[in-house]
Amino acid sequence: MFNRRTVLTSAALATVPLALPQALAQSRKDTIVLAMALEPSPGLDPTGGAASSIAEVTLYNIFETLTKVNADGSVTPLLAESWEVSPDLKTYTFKLRRGVKFHNGEPFNAQAVKFSYDRAGGDKSTNKDKRTYANLVARVIDDYTVVILTQEIDPDFPFMLGQATAIIVEPKSAETNATKPVGTGPFKLDNWVKGSSIALSKWDGYRNASAIKLKKATFRFISDPAAQVAALLAGDVDSFARVTPRSVPQFKNNAKFQVVVSGSRAKTILAINNKKKPLDDVRVRRAIAAAIDRKAVIQGAGDGYGAPIGSHYVPGAVGYVDTTGVNPYNPDKAKALLKEAGITGPLELTITLPPPPYARQGGEVIASQLAKVGITAKLQNVEWAQWLSGTYGAKNYDLTIISHVEPFDLGNFAKPDYYWNYQSAKFTDLFAKIKNTARPAERAKLLGDAQRLIAEDCVHGFLYQPQWVTVANKNVKGLWKDMPIFVNDLSAMSWA
Repeated sequence: MFNRRTVLTSAALATVPLALPQALAQSRKDTIVLAMALEPSPGLDPTGGAASSIAEVTLYNIFETLTKVNADGSVTPLLAESWEVSPDLKTYTFKLRRGVKFHNGEPFNAQAVKFSYDRAGGDKSTNKDKRTYANLVARVIDDYTVVILTQEIDPDFPFMLGQATAIIVEPKSAETNATKPVGTGPFKLDNWVKGSSIALSKWDGYRNASAIKLKKATFRFISDPAAQVAALLAGDVDSFARVTPRSVPQFKNNAKFQVVVSGSRAKTILAINNKKKPLDDVRVRRAIAAAIDRKAVIQGAGDGYGAPIGSHYVPGAVGYVDTTGVNPYNPDKAKALLKEAGITGPLELTITLPPPPYARQGGEVIASQLAKVGITAKLQNVEWAQWLSGTYGAKNYDLTIISHVEPFDLGNFAKPDYYWNYQSAKFTDLFAKIKNTARPAERAKLLGDAQRLIAEDCVHGFLYQPQWVTVANKNVKGLWKDMPIFVNDLSAMSWA
């Protein structure tokens, strides 16, 4: 899937027919209302928070990157006009687009690129990919040429530079991007009504403004599945990406709507806190995995949209191996493993559930399955901000259901301070080899070894690769068919 190498006056009104031709009326529509389940948190700077919802509003709309990831996974130039890579895959030379300005009038140039990457990897950085940028060195050759030196080989580097953590920021305004975002993109922030909506308007200073068909886009935040359906049916929302799958049947046969089922590189998991007792015992983690019927979870959490996974990797990705047989569904084995681990009475655990329907619905299914093997799972619903601070930040949890949407994130298992508290010298060494192996076949083999290792360590209850569903007005054009990354690319959207 991934390809690494692109006024009428009142008098005049009397002469206008009561009904304009439909095509003419629609051609004049230049506003759109999109909906999302989650509001961006803690702000609109994608370098300052891990929530994918930030990028869904800002990436390619307000902020831009050197490269652009397209719906088919290919990578093309954006703020860069072109790039060259050295034979050892460690030196990238980018030629930058000329005549580009930030929303505040400041010029885009190589100095802004260097500032952005230095900031992303600096001591004060809160970028979720800080480790990656800390291993980069950006050198300014001239205003429109920048060289990026990487300490580690990563054939997917151009793809990474198209993601939200790689946005190019304007140095003078960078620290206030969370509330007053300044980028080079075709849209600017109009207003943000916390808890309700974000409005963006077309920026007339954009270098290719004539190609942007929309003048205004409003993002509404609707987490309740029933409210999602109601908003679409009422016409209050024109497009809802990642809508609750449970709503799909009533839209499929409705001529007013289009339903787009998208492939993904996401991994929905029952994340386990590997340092909390007794979850630090691999036998307990394996017992949890053995108690889970993945197919039932896909049906209950994703309404049938998904494919089972046995590790933190999905079918279709380079080097994928099928590990679903490593910790298969086997309730009797789960009971035996708990007994072997010395757990004789009911094991009480809490499953922390963020707002998305897949988590809340999945929690009900998994709690029921765990109960059958002697594990009492208390369901704790939290809001997204609570999940980010308490679960992801403070690591205060036993189990949690979450979708990790980044395409290339095996490296998180090599981070000892990551929220699931997994530490394995063997995996860290293996991942270092992966990062420094340039030959595709050898790298694919090592990726297979990494998948098997975290499956055998049963770091999590690996559940499924989700398929995302977008429901939209039939006349909305430019929706992404697939979602290698989560964005709402307004520059591609228009009305038929």
